[in-house]
Amino acid sequence: MSEELLINISPMESRVAVLDNGVLGEIYIERHHKLGLVGNIYLGTVVRVLPGMQAAFVDIGQSRTAFLHVNDMQREPRPVAEKKNKAQDSINNERTIIDAATDELAITPPVVSAQSTEVVPVTKTLIQHRLHESQRILVQVTKDQLGSKGARLTTNISLPSRYLVYLPSSEHIGISQRIDGDEERTRLKTELASLMQTVNLKGGLIARTAAERVPVDKLEEDIYYLLQLWRTICARRQEMKPNQSSELIYQELSLPLRSIRDLVHADTEKVVIDNEQIYEQVRYFAKEFVPFVYDRIVHYTAEQSLFDVHRVEDDLRDALKRRVDLKSGGYLIIDQTEAMTTIDVNTGSFVGARSLEDTVYKTNLEATHAIARQLRLRNLGGIIILDFIDMLEQQHKDDILESLQAQLTQDYAKTKITQVSELGLVEMTRKRTRESLGQQLCEPCSTCQGRGFVKTAETVCFEIFREIMRCARTYNSPKKFTVVAHAAVIDLLLTSESDTVADLEYLLGRVITFDVENLYTQEQYDIVLD
Repeated sequence: MSEELLINISPMESRVAVLDNGVLGEIYIERHHKLGLVGNIYLGTVVRVLPGMQAAFVDIGQSRTAFLHVNDMQREPRPVAEKKNKAQDSINNERTIIDAATDELAITPPVVSAQSTEVVPVTKTLIQHRLHESQRILVQVTKDQLGSKGARLTTNISLPSRYLVYLPSSEHIGISQRIDGDEERTRLKTELASLMQTVNLKGGLIARTAAERVPVDKLEEDIYYLLQLWRTICARRQEMKPNQSSELIYQELSLPLRSIRDLVHADTEKVVIDNEQIYEQVRYFAKEFVPFVYDRIVHYTAEQSLFDVHRVEDDLRDALKRRVDLKSGGYLIIDQTEAMTTIDVNTGSFVGARSLEDTVYKTNLEATHAIARQLRLRNLGGIIILDFIDMLEQQHKDDILESLQAQLTQDYAKTKITQVSELGLVEMTRKRTRESLGQQLCEPCSTCQGRGFVKTAETVCFEIFREIMRCARTYNSPKKFTVVAHAAVIDLLLTSESDTVADLEYLLGRVITFDVENLYTQEQYDIVLD
């Protein structure tokens, strides 16, 4: 599979598109006036401790206070004897920790949980015993502000580089679950342990997927970089003034540089950039940290927009639609709500050639490819319900799940899938750290308030009739009623509903006139009493 990175820079925003074999697979957008917070490290102030939720609200200088749960805090140190007794438990649970730690290794920095492997749950240490109001605390953002929710925090700091993730509060060396082969995993673990002793690095390390078959000298360079970065963060923390409630200690790299650090790999054929200044920055960064991609970085200078040449703008527009058409004639309907996202699979115009079961099976199989792509492209997260078309044969159900799982292996976000239910539904979750594409680019419709539909003109007419009768019973003085409404409503009142208007005038003994207001939506109207 060939892959290209397109980096589009404008005065308003930076955008990075990932093309898989020429097709848009992922899009990342960073507005210059609204930079993402994930990966940033703050010295914040505890505003409120909530024992009932075992959580706290922390001021990090944003519009909303951020949320810190006790499970996202460092574990308190254990006695040395206890650590030795549980050494074997640490080995047995290594895989579990690595899987949790390497969920996010893509454009969002891999904010990794540095939890130890002790058996006693962390929640037994009550948060009110660890935090108090006005206390200053070093925290890192793991999730951006989403809707009305503030950012999610952790005290388990993690610092990513090209090949490694440094965990200052951990004592663990882990390997990404995406690196296969016991020999390579053993090599990395041995070399990292040796390097940590050589440079006297305290803490833990996780080898990222990009570290596979990387020579030891490159790993050593990464370790020195991370060590210097951590020393800088510690120095800035000490320099914070006493009267400051919060301060940004470390800010994550800009989107173009993060994309070079996190997204490029051996299959990346080209990195195309349409801004000369960013082109020079990226080349300098790549030369230092990702040298193999240095010669693949291209400066795009043509007059036509870079995204237009590769049809990215068209794909972006399609990614905001509810309906996704399949090549066979079937289609998906994607609806995103605050609680979950639902994806409905339909055969549409696809009628097949053999049998109904075969038609359904082929449509569902094709849908698994489209669903996996749409999840990445739209960055859909949280609970996702997939409504596949009902299948009778168990083998077909198994094939659909297997195909879906295979397609999701390309996704950097962690996903979990259940079996097909009796109703043909598949429940799944996808890790969410930032807003979806729709949440980033859109807002609720001012006309329908996000419902997705508006009342018909006929419904509004009947509401107007009821309101006129209500006003007539309440006020005795008016001799005339003037209805101010949208043109479509007024037209209906003067045509199809003219007999009802005449009957109402006769019943009330009052004149009813009409006035068109083009600025009103179809649901808006006013009754003026004269």
